[in-house]
Amino acid sequence: MKHARLWRSPVAALFVIALVAAPLVSIAAKLDYPKAKTVDQVDDFFGTKVADPYRWLENVDDPEVQAWGDAENAVTQSYIGKIPFRAQVAKRLTELLDYPRVGLPTKRGPWVFFSKNSGLQNQAVIYKQMGANGEPQPLLDPNTMSKDGTVSISALSYTGDGKMVGYGVSQSGSDWEVLHVRDVATGKDRADQIERCRFTAIAWAPDNSGFYYSRYPDAGSVPKGDEEFWQKLYFHRLGEAQKKDRLVYERPDCKECGTSPGVSDDGRWLVIHVWKGTATENEIFVQRLGQPGAQIEPVFTGFDASWSFVESSGEKLYFESDKDAPRHRVVTVDMAGDRQPSTVVPEGTDVIGNVLIANGQLVISRMHNAQSRLFAFGLDGQMLHEVKLPTIGTIAGLSGRPNDPDLYVSFTSFLFPPQSYRYDFKSGALDLYKDASVDFDRTAFVARQVFFESKDGTKIPMFLVHKKGLMLDGNNPTLLYGYGGFNISMTPAFSTSRLFWLEQGGVYAVANLRGGGEFGEEWHKAGTLDRKQNVFDDFIGAAEWLIDNDYTRPEKLAIQGGSNGGLLTAACTLQRPDLYGCVLSQVPVIDMLRYQKFTIGAYWKPDYGDPENAAAFKALIQYSPAHNVKPGTKFPSMLITTADTDTRVHPMHAKKFAAAVQAANAGDNPVLLRVETKAGHGAGKPTSKQIEESADLYSCVMDRLGMSYVASERAAKRGSE
Repeated sequence: MKHARLWRSPVAALFVIALVAAPLVSIAAKLDYPKAKTVDQVDDFFGTKVADPYRWLENVDDPEVQAWGDAENAVTQSYIGKIPFRAQVAKRLTELLDYPRVGLPTKRGPWVFFSKNSGLQNQAVIYKQMGANGEPQPLLDPNTMSKDGTVSISALSYTGDGKMVGYGVSQSGSDWEVLHVRDVATGKDRADQIERCRFTAIAWAPDNSGFYYSRYPDAGSVPKGDEEFWQKLYFHRLGEAQKKDRLVYERPDCKECGTSPGVSDDGRWLVIHVWKGTATENEIFVQRLGQPGAQIEPVFTGFDASWSFVESSGEKLYFESDKDAPRHRVVTVDMAGDRQPSTVVPEGTDVIGNVLIANGQLVISRMHNAQSRLFAFGLDGQMLHEVKLPTIGTIAGLSGRPNDPDLYVSFTSFLFPPQSYRYDFKSGALDLYKDASVDFDRTAFVARQVFFESKDGTKIPMFLVHKKGLMLDGNNPTLLYGYGGFNISMTPAFSTSRLFWLEQGGVYAVANLRGGGEFGEEWHKAGTLDRKQNVFDDFIGAAEWLIDNDYTRPEKLAIQGGSNGGLLTAACTLQRPDLYGCVLSQVPVIDMLRYQKFTIGAYWKPDYGDPENAAAFKALIQYSPAHNVKPGTKFPSMLITTADTDTRVHPMHAKKFAAAVQAANAGDNPVLLRVETKAGHGAGKPTSKQIEESADLYSCVMDRLGMSYVASERAAKRGSE
């Protein structure tokens, strides 16, 4: 079954933007921004009057709002279109991205499944092959499902014998998906079709008669506005209409609770993971399969800790948990005994990441200062050995089953594209299984880690990547990235758009801010609720360190973040507008007093707090970007992005922010809004749209930081051949 770490709340993270970029050009005073009207809207929060002059921008279906967004887009595209090297940027980004990318393999029965993008395909294709060395054949090709590549595959789950695959189809980047079933041998879909799904896993019954899944209520069956809550767990029997699906589990006591199903590899247990919004704490329930009349039994309740199911071994169930262990431990529960958790692998100094059972062993990755290490333990918790990884980097995924003699490992780093390795337990060899060759000279660059002190003295790690021989003269264009939230760890990862930035002589920095999961649950909690200011202080501290150590200066420093990271860059811009040359705020969360009223915003209360609570309101109003834009401020150059079809973070956030900053800006730096169409929060975005967006972003940041386009030596050499 799937690794337990993936079972945590499916909405535990706002999408983490993987692209690296930043903003702008020319003179703002010459830009003819469309007039954003204001309305006399004032709300009362616990006796505090709060104005909301751009409330009208919340209605994305209003023709006036659409016209305003179109006009903003026209200004942005006109501006970017005047950058002389924009076409060259797009061409080089296309060249860098044109390489085969293969996903982590999954073994089921005689088949091995994996995803592959040949280079510039809009969506990766799912392949099947007989055995580890068979001939790959396409199984699912989303590129054939739409003309513009905006249909993507989401949930994927194979039966234990590999005969069928359940998969989700999403349109235009939406989180909503429709589930289908395909026969692996014939490549044909069955008639089954399941709707109203979002954030669901697909867990097959042991006899392949059907699968467990989660879905939301139909429109009209609940009060208006509640269609994105009250998720329930169902069982779908193949060949039957969805309306006949059996209700398995629901939580009428918890509107914001959701469920994720899983079935143990031996088929003995249905495991129900119950999550509440983006909280890491969850509950676990189980049901014995194959026993008529078996009841659903509680294992862990009370939402007092994180519990992730790993696998079963007879009556013993293995879990990874942060109960009394902020850096996590592995425990067992004997369902034939007292059912109390017993520690198998205790908490260590490093955070436990991925956990699964393969070859009858516990395989565990640990995160040491945001870098991965991989270990094998006996099922009794005895340490067996460490698996040596290719270099400093990140384990992006593990794939294996309890009786498999081998294991697949997906590994990546700043200068290494994601590659699949096969680990043979008998020989102890970790061999490259699927190569990913990108046309760049990694030996020309260096990646390292530094530590700096935040405002309160907390030591914060930061990765730096740049060309070898960098001169520390304060003149290097530098891009600082951050996220800082929802227990998400910022570990070394590969990006071809980042390679472009490095080729152009830029420095890339990523700070491991509080609010993330790099050092366990205590680190996460230190950046939530009324402690959210710690995240902003950490990011500001990172910028100051880069300046103080002569990597760059404010005029040469760009900052970037998406989603929760968009909130980060927006808040830090308002708190220290003097510190940056340009700011990128992608699909940001901006209105912290109304975020819970749109899309899945209510799920984020565990990290942000509920603005309808007096104490939370007091904390939120202090940093909410929508309420802290001060007229007369000279803002740095800014590029704010959103998508009208974003079903994760409502586009009203970016639109309100752009309107407010444009009206308040007393300086000449441009403040641009880029509104995407037929692409949502980021997941499933077609390759063509990724390239266009990256070209816009990098052209802007280069122009704004005074950079000139430098042709790649390798590209130039190819052009002369």
